[in-house]
Amino acid sequence: MFFSFLICLKFYCLQFVSAYAFEAMQKVDVVRLAALSDTELRLLLPCLVRMALCAPADQSQLWAQDKKLILRLLSGVEAVNSIVALLSVDFHALEQDARKEQQLRHKVGGSNGESILVSQLQHGLTLEFEHSDPLRRLRLTLSELLAIMNKVVDSNGEFFLKSSELFESPVYLEEVADVLCILQAELPSLLPIVDVAEALLHVRNGDWFLCLLVANVPDSFNEVCRGLIKNGERQDEESVGGRRRTEALRQLCQMNPSQALNIRAMVVEECHLPGLGVALTLDYKPDAADEAVSPLVSYVSGLLLGTNSKVRTWFSMFIRNGQQRKRESSSVLWQMRRQLLLELVAILPRSRSTHVPNDGDMEGENISGYSGLREEHVVKASALLRLYCALMGIAGLRPTDEEAEQLLQLMTSRPPATPAGVRFVSLSFCKLLAFPTLVSTPEQEQLMVMWLSWMIKEEEYFESAAGVSASFGEMLLLVAMYFHSNQLSSIIELVCSTLGMKIAIKPSSLSKMKTIFVQEIFTEQVVTAHAVRVAVTNNLSANISGFLPIHCIYQLLRSRAFTKHKVSIKDWIYRQLCETTTPMHTQLIPLIDAYINSILTPASKANPEATNQPVTEQEILNIFVCSAQGEGSRGGRQRYSITTQLLILYYILSYEENLLASTKQLALMQRKPKSYSAALMDQIPIKYLVTQAQGLQQELGGLHSALLRLLATNYPHLCLVEDWVCEEEVTGTLPLLRKMMLTSNTCRYTQSQLHQAFQKLPSSSPRLMRILEHLTLLSPGDLIPYAEALTASMALLLESAVPRRILQTLSKLWMGLNTVMPRRLWVMTVNALQPSAKLLRQQRYTQNDLMVDPLIVLRCDQRVYRCPPFMDIVLHMLNGYLLASKAYLHGHLKETADFDRQTQTVSSLGVPGQPDTPEVTREELKNALLAAQVFHLLRRGVENDEPEGGLFSDLREVQCLICCLLHQMFIADPNIAKLVHFQGYPQALLPLTVAGIPSIHICLDFIPELLAQPQLEKQIFAIQLLSYLCTQYALPKSLSVARLAISVMGTLLTVLTHAKRFSFFMPTLPCLVAFCQAFPPLYDEVASLLVQVGQVCASDVATKARDIDPLIGSSKLTLPQRTAEELSGADPDVQLCYCVEATFMDIISSTLHGL
Repeated sequence: MFFSFLICLKFYCLQFVSAYAFEAMQKVDVVRLAALSDTELRLLLPCLVRMALCAPADQSQLWAQDKKLILRLLSGVEAVNSIVALLSVDFHALEQDARKEQQLRHKVGGSNGESILVSQLQHGLTLEFEHSDPLRRLRLTLSELLAIMNKVVDSNGEFFLKSSELFESPVYLEEVADVLCILQAELPSLLPIVDVAEALLHVRNGDWFLCLLVANVPDSFNEVCRGLIKNGERQDEESVGGRRRTEALRQLCQMNPSQALNIRAMVVEECHLPGLGVALTLDYKPDAADEAVSPLVSYVSGLLLGTNSKVRTWFSMFIRNGQQRKRESSSVLWQMRRQLLLELVAILPRSRSTHVPNDGDMEGENISGYSGLREEHVVKASALLRLYCALMGIAGLRPTDEEAEQLLQLMTSRPPATPAGVRFVSLSFCKLLAFPTLVSTPEQEQLMVMWLSWMIKEEEYFESAAGVSASFGEMLLLVAMYFHSNQLSSIIELVCSTLGMKIAIKPSSLSKMKTIFVQEIFTEQVVTAHAVRVAVTNNLSANISGFLPIHCIYQLLRSRAFTKHKVSIKDWIYRQLCETTTPMHTQLIPLIDAYINSILTPASKANPEATNQPVTEQEILNIFVCSAQGEGSRGGRQRYSITTQLLILYYILSYEENLLASTKQLALMQRKPKSYSAALMDQIPIKYLVTQAQGLQQELGGLHSALLRLLATNYPHLCLVEDWVCEEEVTGTLPLLRKMMLTSNTCRYTQSQLHQAFQKLPSSSPRLMRILEHLTLLSPGDLIPYAEALTASMALLLESAVPRRILQTLSKLWMGLNTVMPRRLWVMTVNALQPSAKLLRQQRYTQNDLMVDPLIVLRCDQRVYRCPPFMDIVLHMLNGYLLASKAYLHGHLKETADFDRQTQTVSSLGVPGQPDTPEVTREELKNALLAAQVFHLLRRGVENDEPEGGLFSDLREVQCLICCLLHQMFIADPNIAKLVHFQGYPQALLPLTVAGIPSIHICLDFIPELLAQPQLEKQIFAIQLLSYLCTQYALPKSLSVARLAISVMGTLLTVLTHAKRFSFFMPTLPCLVAFCQAFPPLYDEVASLLVQVGQVCASDVATKARDIDPLIGSSKLTLPQRTAEELSGADPDVQLCYCVEATFMDIISSTLHGL
C-alpha cells in the first residue's frame, strides 16, 4: 500500500520538458540529445522513434550519421518497443473508423454510448488501457479525445473540466502521452494540433500533455500558441478556463523561452489574456540586465501610455477587475504589484524616512546625505513614477498603504543635478498635484512642504549645474500663478502635459495644494518679484522643451500681476526677445501680444495708469544696428539673430495696429500712449526682414503669416502684387541658373567705377552696359551696396543719346533692389529725379513727406514723362505711395476723430441733439483727396499730346503705362473711379481714358447719378463720357443709359435759360452722332431732339430779325464751310443752329458710310 502511494506521488510531481531539451529537439542536435537524462529523454521518445523508423526526406551523409546516433541512443530504452508497436498499426483503417464514429456522434438522436472505435468496455478505461494491445490503446485514446473535442465545439465557449480516468491516472500518463503524440503525428487531418491543444485544456494534467505534444512536434509551437491565444478570454483571471489557459501557455513559454516575447506580442495584438502578458514579463530574464528600466516597467508602460486606445482599455480593465478580488498570492496582478514595489524600494535612498530635517540639516552636503537618489537610479525612478501615474490615473489602481508610503518617499527624494534629475523632480511634482491623496498624515504634509521649499531654493543651482534651460523652478512658478488666478483647469492641463498622459483630475482635489501654495509658499507679490529675477533662457528655440520662464511671464502678463504690483517687466521681455533663435518657440508671439495688451489696456478702470512701459526707440534701434543701413550691411556679422529682429518687427507693427484699434477706448480714459516715430520706422528694413522670413517659414511657425497680415493693413505699399511677381522672377530657377554662371572676378566692379561710367556718358555707354549686365547676375541682397550709385545717376540717363538698353537694364536692377529695400530706394529715386531747379536748392524729401503728399513723385523732371522705363519706375513708386497715403490718412483720421469726438462730448456736457458729423466729413475729405491725386496723374501723364523731338512711340508707351495703373486702381477700388469722374477732367482726355483703361466701363453704373447732378459742367462731362463709352462698349446697358441721356437733354432744353442752353448744347450735340453710330434704333429720338433744339433756336433768331442760311430746302448734302471768325462773331442761337445742322449731316454721313 505504501509502495503504491510512493508511485502516485512520483508521477504527480510531473516533469515538464526543459528548455535545453526542447532546443535540442528543435535543432535536432543529436549531441545535446545524448546528454539528456533518461527521464528527460523519455518525454521525447515518440518523436525520436518516428524519426528513426520513418523514411527521411534528407538523404545526406550527415543525417545518416545522426540517425545512427539516434538509434544507438534509443537502443537501451525499454519504452521504445511499445512505441514501435504503436507505429505498426494500420492508421488508415483507424482513421476511417474514427470518421464513422464522428458521423455517428453528429447524427440526431445518436447515443453517446455508441462507439465504433471502442465497444464492449468490461472495465474502466484505465484497466482496459492496461490490458489492451497497441491498436486498442490507440482506439481508446482516440475515442476519448474525440469525445472531448466534440464537447468543446458544442460548449459555445463556456469552459468545462472533463473528468477522464485515462488522462488522470498517474501510472499510465507517459503511455497515454506516447499514444497521443503518435495519433496526432499519424492522423494530422483528423486531429489538428490546435484543436487537440484546445481539448487538452479541459482535462487534468492538460498542460503537461500539451507541452509533451508540442515538444514532439516543435515546429508547431507558434501555431499552437496563436490558436490558444485567439480562442482565449479577454480577461484571463476572471475564470478557471482563463487561468488554465494562461498557465498552459506560460509552461509552453518556459519550455521555449526564446519565443516568450513573441507570444507576449500576440497577446497584445489579440487583446486576450492580459495576465499571460504580465506573467511572461515576470518570467522573462534578459541576457544583459538593463540597469535603467526593467522589462516589467517597460511592458506595462507601453500598454498604458501607447497610442492604441483599444489596448489601453483592455489592460485597464484587467487592473480594475483584478482589484475587486481578494488579494491572492497566485494572482498575476498581485505578483506584478509586488515586483514593482520591490523595484521601487530597491532604488530608494537608504537613509530615507518620514523625519523632516530642520534648516540646519539642509545646509551643505547634508542634503545629498539625507535623501540623495543615486544617479544611476534616476531614470528608472522617473519611469516608475510615470508607470504608477498611468496605473492610478488611467487604469484606476488603488495603492495600498505600503505602496503609497514608498511612492511618497521616492517622490520627495532629491536627485543629483543632472538633466535626468530635473526631469525626475518635475514628474514628482506633477504626481503630487495629480494624486494629492498620497499625502494623508500631517507628517507627510510637512515632508511635502519641506520638499517644495527645497525645490524653490535649489532650482537655480539645478539649472546651472544640469546645463538645461527648462528647470522645475519655472513649473513651480507657473503652478503658483495658476493657483493665484484660480485657473485649476490650466494646472490640470500642465500636469497631464508634463506626465505625458491624459488623467482625470478633479479640480476639487487641488484645494489642499492651493492652500499650501497661496498661503505658505508663494504669495502673488512673491511670484511677480521672483519672476522678474528669473534669468532669461539663452538661445530660446522650439528645440528646448519643458516649462520655461517665458511660460511663467506669459501667465503673469495675462493675469496683470506685474501692473497690479507695479513691477516692471519690460527689460525682461526685451532681454528674452534678444536671446532667441530658430526654430522659433511657440510661446513668443502670445507673449508679445499679452505684453502689448498690458501696455495699452490698464489693469483696472480705477487706476488707468497701471500699465507696462513699451520698449524704447533706442532699444529697438540697437536691434537693427547692423541691418538698418541699406536694409542689411552685408559685410559684418549681425549682433542679433534674424529671429530677434523679426520678433521686434512684429512687436512694433502689432503695437501700432492695436494702438490704432484702441483709440476709442483710450480716448474715453483720456490716455494717449506714445506711438513710434516715422523716423524709427524708416530705419527698420521691413521688406528685407519679411523676405528673409519667407525663406524660413518652417522654422518661424506662424510669424511670417502674421507679419504679412500686419503689413497688408499698415504698410500696403510693401505688399504690392507686382513686387511678389517680381520676387518670383528674381528668385526663380532662371536667375539661379544665371547666377551659376558667375565667375570669381564677376564682382570686380566697384561703386566708384560704376559712378565714373555714369559720369562719362554717352562715350562710356559700352562700358556702362557691361557693368550693368554683370550686376544683373548678382542677387538683390548683393546689389544693395550699388543702390546709391544707381539711383544718384538716373538723371544722367534722361539725355536723348542714352541707348534704350541701358535704361531697360537699369530698370531691371531697380526692380531687383525693390524686392529688398523698397522704401529707402523710393526716397533715393524720387530725390534723384527731381527737376534741376530743385536739385540746386538741395530740397531733399523724406519718407514721411512722400507719404503725406504722394504727388511729389510726379513733380519730377519732365523728361521722365517721355522715358518709358523710368516712367514705369515712377508709376510703381506712385502706386505704392498712394496706398501708403491711404493707410496714413485712414490711421490719422481714426486717431484724431476718436479724440476729437471725446473732447466734443466732454465739452458739450452731454447736451443731446448735436449731430455726429465730423467723422463723415473727414471721410469725404480723405476720399476727395485720393481722387484728386489720381486726377493729377491723369493730367500730368498726357498733357503734351505731340512729341517734342522725341519718338511718338515713347509717348504712347507712357500713356499705356498710366492707363494700366489707373485700370489697376479702379479695379482695386471702384469708388476711386466714381470720385475721379465726379470731379471731371478735360474732354480731350476722354478718347485716351476710354480706349486705354479696360475697367472704365464701370462708369456706366454711376453716369445716371452724374446726370442728376445740378452742376451743368458735370452733366456735360457725363454725356461726353457716355458718347465714348457707347462707341467702345455697345452693350444693352449702354443703350439704356444713352436713352436716359437723350431724355435728360430734352428736359434740359425746356428749363435752361438762353445762356445756359448755348453752354450745354454746343459741347453735347456732337455726342449724339456717337449714340446713333453705336445704336441705330436711337435715330428717331435723336432726330426729334435735334428738331426741337433747331426750332427753339430758329424761333429765337426770328424774334431778333436776323437772316440765316438754313439747311432746309437745300439739295446739297454738304454744309458750306464756316470760317472761325464767322462762327465766333455770330449770335449764340445762330451758332447753335449751325451746330444742329452739322450734327444732322454727321449722322447722315456716318449712316451712308456704314452702308
